[in-house]
Amino acid sequence: MIEVLLLLALPASGKSEVRRYLESLSTDERLRTFGLGRMVQLDDFPYVHLMRRISEEAREIGVEPPFFADDGPFIDRRDWGTLVALLNEDFAWLGDPPTIDVAPGAWIFDRLERARRLVGADGWFETIDPESRRRVEEAIDDDARPLLDETCSRRLEQGDTVVIEFARGMPAGTVCPPAPPLGYGHSLSLLAPDILDRATIVYVCVSPEESRRKNRERSVPGADGSILHHGVPERVMLEDYGEDDFLWMMSSEDCVRVESEGRSHVLPASVFDNRGDFTSFLREDPADWADENVVNLQARLAEAFGRIRD
Repeated sequence: MIEVLLLLALPASGKSEVRRYLESLSTDERLRTFGLGRMVQLDDFPYVHLMRRISEEAREIGVEPPFFADDGPFIDRRDWGTLVALLNEDFAWLGDPPTIDVAPGAWIFDRLERARRLVGADGWFETIDPESRRRVEEAIDDDARPLLDETCSRRLEQGDTVVIEFARGMPAGTVCPPAPPLGYGHSLSLLAPDILDRATIVYVCVSPEESRRKNRERSVPGADGSILHHGVPERVMLEDYGEDDFLWMMSSEDCVRVESEGRSHVLPASVFDNRGDFTSFLREDPADWADENVVNLQARLAEAFGRIRD
């Protein structure tokens, strides 16, 4: 059985669609075919969404934004590590969910400040004046509340599989390995040892051009908080996700080696080739999924998972 599944890919490659399909299966079928128990989901996209909202509200009141100056990449690229620090905290809380006694906006501010400090990112949270901080915190309360509620309600039980989903990349033409903090190599090295010791990777493979096309296709106005329908700004797609380093990292032995805190971790890894787009139909209502599409997808996924379970 897979204890921790790292589901990785460029944006819009089909990660969330694959997860939606797997969650649609019965527990017995999912365990028998894919080695997955009840799925407990961790994803860094909600944090990126909140980072953009914080930056928008800061600009609105005339304060220098901490994460994004506009719809471009991170101001401080070390915030790729901030996202990993937040995932590590989420993972640690699965065994003992936190009790929260502050408003959602203040809660996410405290978490972001703590995570940035761990990776040495810009000290914006330490320098913003208290009144401006309060105004931005209150402005994002409604955005942060669903994540706070989900965080406090997650429970990890015996036989569950933790699915951690994220995307990393680099500008097109970058020579591998990319310089930190870009790419999968750096972010994987920041994952907590408890994750790396248990993790298996499935990488959903599409071309960067297909990733950009599907990103435009899935973007639904007003659906920024939706996993299946949110869109990444086009400039970010080009500057942060022009390509990625995962296939470069993966060895011929179906594994990825990660150096972290003086230790070498060998993670089983497999590639699900989605260049033929076998997953977009999963955005539809499950009642509308064509049987032939489901059968084809299941066979291809079973093959990918089979390589890491043998």
